[in-house]
Amino acid sequence: MNVISKRTLIKFYEQHSQSKSALEVWHSDARKSTWNSPSDIKQLYSSASFLQDNRVVFNIKGNDYRLIVHIDYLRKIVRVKFIGTHSEYDKINAKEV
Repeated sequence: MNVISKRTLIKFYEQHSQSKSALEVWHSDARKSTWNSPSDIKQLYSSASFLQDNRVVFNIKGNDYRLIVHIDYLRKIVRVKFIGTHSEYDKINAKEV
């Protein structure tokens, strides 16, 4: 998968250093994967949640952080929409970010 944009992840873990290794692992996993459907994601990330419009919420570092992405399964593109702490996630509408 082509992940857009890693820069967003880097900016986040520069401020939240404890998230760095977990986000690097997630990014590496996503880049190596060929996700054709939500079931492909569930095989690797059983705690992933699926929203409308092909949005996926990943729990990062034992649910300390939340990552929302939009996936274009046909084009093999994963777009990072949001990364934040669990409390920051609680303040947003995951369907609109």
